[in-house]
Amino acid sequence: MIVTQEYHQHVFTLPPGAVDLLLIRHGQSQPARAGVSFPMVDGHGDPPLHENGHMQARAVGERLKSEPISALYVTTLQRTHQTAAPLAAHLDMAPKVEADLREVCLGDWDGGLYRIKAAEGHPAFQRALAGQEWGEIPGAETTAQLHARVAAGLARIAARHADQRVAAVVHGGVIGAAMSIASGAQPFSFNGAANGSISRIVILGERMIVRGFNDCAHLN
Repeated sequence: MIVTQEYHQHVFTLPPGAVDLLLIRHGQSQPARAGVSFPMVDGHGDPPLHENGHMQARAVGERLKSEPISALYVTTLQRTHQTAAPLAAHLDMAPKVEADLREVCLGDWDGGLYRIKAAEGHPAFQRALAGQEWGEIPGAETTAQLHARVAAGLARIAARHADQRVAAVVHGGVIGAAMSIASGAQPFSFNGAANGSISRIVILGERMIVRGFNDCAHLN
C-alpha cells in the first residue's frame, strides 16, 4: 500500500516571544451637550459610560472570561476602567494603567466639543478627515504624535508579555492608530471601531501583525 504524504493549509501560530494583544474599545460613553463640558483629566474629556456602555462592558466580559488572558490594561480615563471591570472580575485580575494608550488629545475641542463640531461639519473637522491629520483641530496633538505614543505604549506591553495573550481596553482613536501602524494603512483607515468591539494584533519587536478588527459578535 502506498501512503501519500498530505500537505494541509497553513494555520497561524503565535511567533515565539510575541504578545497576542486584544484591543477592546470602551463601551458607549455619556453624550455631549452644548455648553456642558465633560470632567477633564490631564486635558482629556473623561465622561463615564452610558447605560448602553455598561451593557457592552458586560458582554465583553462574558465573551472573554474563558480566554487565557495574562494581563489586563486600561488607560487614565474612567470609561476604560468601567468597561474593563466585568472582565477583571471574571479573571480575578487588577487592571494595569498604560497612559500612552489614552485617547487622542483634541485640544480646544476636548471635553465633548469635538462631537458637536463634528456633527456640525466644522471646516477644521473636514480638513482633519481629508488630510487624516488630527492636528487640524485647534490645539490637538498631531497624527504623528498620537502614533508615536501609541507605538511606545504597545512596545512596553509587548516587552512585558512575551508568549502571552493580553487585553487592553482603549479608545477608538488609539485602535485606529494601532491598526494603521501594524498594517501600514493610511492613518484614519481603521478609525471608527464600534464601542465594545475587539480587535487583535500580534507584536514581536518592531513587527506587528493584524489578526482581527472590530469583532462585535458578542454585542446585540
